Amino acid sequence: MGILQVDHPDIEDFVKAKSTNELLTNFNISVAVTDAFMESVEQDRDFPLVNPHSKCVEKTISARKLFDLIIERAWSNGEPGIIFIDQINRFNPTPHIGMIESTNPCGEQPLLPYESCNLGSINLARIVANGQIDWDLLADVTRLSVRFLDNVIEMNNFPLPEIKEMTSNNRKIGLGVMGFADLLIELGIPYSSEQALEVADEVMSFINRSSKEASEELALIRGAFPNFRGSVYDTEGRKPIRNATTTTIAPTGTISIVANASSGIEPLFAVSYIRKNVLDDDEMIEVHPLFEQAMRQEGLYSDQLMREITQTGSIQKVESIPEHIRRIFVTAHDITPDWHIRMQATFQKHTDNAVSKTVNLPNQATIHDVEEIYWMAYRLGCKGVTVYRDGSREKQVLNLQKAEKKVASEEDLVDNKKAPRPIEVVGVTREMLTGCGKIYITMNSNEQGLFEVFANMGKAGGCAASQTEAIGRLVSLALRSGIPATAIVEELIGISCHQPLGFGKNKIRSCADAIAKAIQIFLETRPKPLQQYCAPQVVTNFKASTNGDLNNLSRGACPECGGVIEHEGGCSVCRCCGYSECA
Repeated sequence: MGILQVDHPDIEDFVKAKSTNELLTNFNISVAVTDAFMESVEQDRDFPLVNPHSKCVEKTISARKLFDLIIERAWSNGEPGIIFIDQINRFNPTPHIGMIESTNPCGEQPLLPYESCNLGSINLARIVANGQIDWDLLADVTRLSVRFLDNVIEMNNFPLPEIKEMTSNNRKIGLGVMGFADLLIELGIPYSSEQALEVADEVMSFINRSSKEASEELALIRGAFPNFRGSVYDTEGRKPIRNATTTTIAPTGTISIVANASSGIEPLFAVSYIRKNVLDDDEMIEVHPLFEQAMRQEGLYSDQLMREITQTGSIQKVESIPEHIRRIFVTAHDITPDWHIRMQATFQKHTDNAVSKTVNLPNQATIHDVEEIYWMAYRLGCKGVTVYRDGSREKQVLNLQKAEKKVASEEDLVDNKKAPRPIEVVGVTREMLTGCGKIYITMNSNEQGLFEVFANMGKAGGCAASQTEAIGRLVSLALRSGIPATAIVEELIGISCHQPLGFGKNKIRSCADAIAKAIQIFLETRPKPLQQYCAPQVVTNFKASTNGDLNNLSRGACPECGGVIEHEGGCSVCRCCGYSECA
């Protein structure tokens, strides 16, 4: 996580730092928003930007314009998120040790310098018996979990002595939950309902209270955390406590897949989806087990119906499914933003640290919708908020750079591909080293410039070889259709496969990235000026149609298996194979 205070002189550049998805790919970024800033926005006042070293005001800017910029960028691609840093520090258990300035990558764990995450999550789907919450079981699991997480601090090998010292002195742990959406389904309660908020309030307050009692019991045996004196717990009549914090709500992207549970406190992402690339490109329909159970009980289950549902992931418009089932099995995009925020705020009331949650928005959501979410989160006492507008991180098929140039229609593309190929062309072949082995990229040009590209793997056969050949053919088609070579480079460069940090001296991240970088080198090293290798015509900015399909471009595809990517807690997770961007 990269966090910058809202009053830093570089804040405007920071907010725009991830305007393209190829930059800072190993960082989530958030702005640390203060109460003073929010008040300035509300009153439309100028806001001072302060040099953190000299403590002098370098300039003043319009708070409203900066807030609008933050909102616009979040609407565009989900970043930056925002954290309400003053709200976080109001609940800092050890203010005598220092003020909190940052969090872990998904925002749920505010940390002092050199502190570490120590998190665990209770699967709420497993604490239901006969349609009722088993409170005795939940109490036992909570006590056992607190002891387990405290033991982790003792048994862990720390990479730096400073981390060991700070972690051992504060002994923060973060017990949270997953499977909350499953719990509501088993109780027959819709996620977007007052009754669901009551369950959230009751369950999390119970866990928070039980975890404190367990930590106090441990303190009698093992002693309070060393920084107890001077902490918020050091008051007359208060029992010593073993851990400075005991509760956190993490996104649980990967571990919830292992546990076959819904993620954190998120609603279901889909009730039915397709697991791709299984056993020689077979497809398997994956159905939420509780939904399958309900449909079989009604005598309505069929593979054909489940496949139809995968087109949207939602059943709200499937009239053949009874209303009482549609009422319970709601998904993230069926729920309005205010319910997302109200649920987050309810859990936050009973959570020491913070709550990781994503407000999922439909593609047609407006910038004003994002603004309303931010204000609601601030006023309800959330410690931060993350939004993700469906499809906002995926590029358009082609992206116009200069409006004054001619825009071709889709029919023009078909006509342009008929440009004849000369009998003889001149070219070069460049060897690039990738994670899949050597790739040989041949780039041919004619009198107009770069004309075609061939790409071959050093080894024959296999998916990588066939996909590389396909990319070369499509690049050649694009060049012969009048698309500038520079535009092709922009679309392909930075695509990551097995090597997110880059492979070899050219830092190759995938075969597509290798082709892009080979073309880039070709353009930069040819004797003609760069512009002569860029065809003069710019083509369409048409988008891939979403039509609500979870399995198309707008949702994004998993880099491991091609499955559907879910955006939650500032991270991207694939429930088909377990891939997690943050893992």
